[in-house]
Amino acid sequence: MTQTIAPRVRTLVLLLLAATGLLLAGAGPVSAHAAVTGSDPRQGAVVEKAPAQVSLTFSEKVALSDDSLRVLDPKGKRVDRGDPANPSGTTYSVKLHGGLPDGTYTVTYQVVSEDSHPVAGAFTFSIGAPSQTSVSVSGQTAGGGVVGTLYGFGRYVSYAGFIVMVGGAAFVLACWQRGAGVRALQRLTVGGWVALTAATLGLLLLRGSYTSTGKVGDIFDLDLLGQVLQTKTGAALVSRLLLLAAAALFIAVLFGAYEKREDEEKRDLTFGLAIGGIVVSAGLAASWAMSEHASTGLQAGIAMPVDIIHLLAVAGWLGGLAALLVALYRAPADTPLDASAVRRFSRLAFGSVLALVATGIYQSWRQLGSWSAFTGTRYGQLLLVKIGLVVVLVGIAWVSRRWTGRLAEAVVVKPRKESDAVEGAEEREPARAGSSGKGTTGSSQKGTAGSSQKGTAGSGKKGAAGSGKKGAAGSGKADGDSERAAQLARQQAAMDTARQKQLRDVDPNRFGLRRSVLAEAGVAVVLLAVTTMLTSTEPGRTEEQAKAAASASAADASSAGALTLDMSFDTGGEDGKGVVRVDLDPARVGGNEMHVYVQRPNGRAFDIPEVKVAFTLESQDIGPLPVVPDHITTGHWSASGVQIPMAGEWKVSVTVRTTDIDQTTVSKNAQIG
Repeated sequence: MTQTIAPRVRTLVLLLLAATGLLLAGAGPVSAHAAVTGSDPRQGAVVEKAPAQVSLTFSEKVALSDDSLRVLDPKGKRVDRGDPANPSGTTYSVKLHGGLPDGTYTVTYQVVSEDSHPVAGAFTFSIGAPSQTSVSVSGQTAGGGVVGTLYGFGRYVSYAGFIVMVGGAAFVLACWQRGAGVRALQRLTVGGWVALTAATLGLLLLRGSYTSTGKVGDIFDLDLLGQVLQTKTGAALVSRLLLLAAAALFIAVLFGAYEKREDEEKRDLTFGLAIGGIVVSAGLAASWAMSEHASTGLQAGIAMPVDIIHLLAVAGWLGGLAALLVALYRAPADTPLDASAVRRFSRLAFGSVLALVATGIYQSWRQLGSWSAFTGTRYGQLLLVKIGLVVVLVGIAWVSRRWTGRLAEAVVVKPRKESDAVEGAEEREPARAGSSGKGTTGSSQKGTAGSSQKGTAGSGKKGAAGSGKKGAAGSGKADGDSERAAQLARQQAAMDTARQKQLRDVDPNRFGLRRSVLAEAGVAVVLLAVTTMLTSTEPGRTEEQAKAAASASAADASSAGALTLDMSFDTGGEDGKGVVRVDLDPARVGGNEMHVYVQRPNGRAFDIPEVKVAFTLESQDIGPLPVVPDHITTGHWSASGVQIPMAGEWKVSVTVRTTDIDQTTVSKNAQIG
């Protein structure tokens, strides 16, 4: 039976690892947790004069470094000066050099949101008229690349290590105190501590490159590491390392002095270990709560304690589940996992699930804010997947609970069989020891007192005890026979232990429980991967607020109005091809400011002899209303006080004359007013 279980376990583990890898690989770069809700100049705007500074407004406070905001001219040269400033609220600005020439400028930003995640992006604006630029705004992402992948993997390992370490210790203290002496449980808990410690050190080293350059070579940059230590996330990681030192002492006592104490002495020590373990575990959970989602946004003072309880409940349930799985498969035959321990874990898991549901409902409301965010945001979609996995996990746990009940009903019969097997083994051991061919009392033909033909006292020169050569040889042979008998006894004891373990594993109730717990553990691995992705995804409430702010900004821009129309022309003569752009501001009834730009097909501005504009409202038979703009600079014409008498769909016609005889008229319809 055990031979058929092992391949299934290996297959399931491989499938789970593959599913986890796909989930982590599909996560991609970290989603922005702070979004740009406005800028001055706004994205794509064409301003007549060079601004003194560029400012960006985010949906929440962000952390900046010296290079967080950069402004690049069309050739890619930096034109900002000084460090970024925070003049008010969530608005951040950087000053520009004076006398900037016309052209298209690129603004790039790389900041860190309050919940520790990097945010990057870029946009352009133009002075005078748009132009070609050598700066690429594509690929402006944060948390991607090799460093981002390593950082995401480190986060997953840190969560897994915390859950296994805390859950394993809780399982031993609260459910199965005899498990403190089980080597497999010791390795599981210590392995969780090692994984969490290594992942925390890795995250601390990766953090600087992760939030700035994204280069692998900067992982060991001491300057970046020094900057990280001054941030909220850096302080949280250092605090986690200090708490892990206390956790190491706790584990040493739990699997050292505690395991060696008698039952009466254990009771007093159990209480002290429980209090110390809760304090250390809560401190470790707080290192996440105080630096990530719970630390910012709505009701942060309530959200952080709730998040700590949520993490502890996850560890108690899933970590205890891992410990139960190890105990079911790896516990030695002389220390079998009893049904009472499984029942106690069932109660612990039930309480953890209740805590998870209560804290999860609050977190979902806080992070989503509306029902539409469940399906309209990535966070909500991942949360739906997580809820589905939790439901599946609870369903499998219910099956495990049924197997536990059956195991408890059979617990009275099973120990008797096992004890009979042990007693039988004990009876067989002396019999086997007494019937071995050589070196036992009363059975050896040579070298034993009273039965040898050539070694008894008074039987001749060679028979005196202790005086003849054969007597000495007989004594040495007796020692060898004793060692052989002891070896045979140990082999028989090992065979009896293996037989007891085989009898235990054949129990259908225990076998069913092992299979259901293994399935629970498999779902838990995938659930942990989804949870890790959730912590790296922009909350639905923040995403919807950013969308609303962006829509409002766009609506304000529309009502304030930069109406922009691009029309291609071709007069057929020399320099006869190009694009004419008409900007009407604020594009409403009454007086408006109009700018006209003429560019070659390659985007370079150039002058032509004449440009004329006419507005026609055909539905009301109004127009054409002619406008002759004044020439301002190369490829730029302007007119003030352009009167639009009525709202409606106006036809905007532009007459372009490139030579004395070559001209053409192009037009487009647009809603004005």
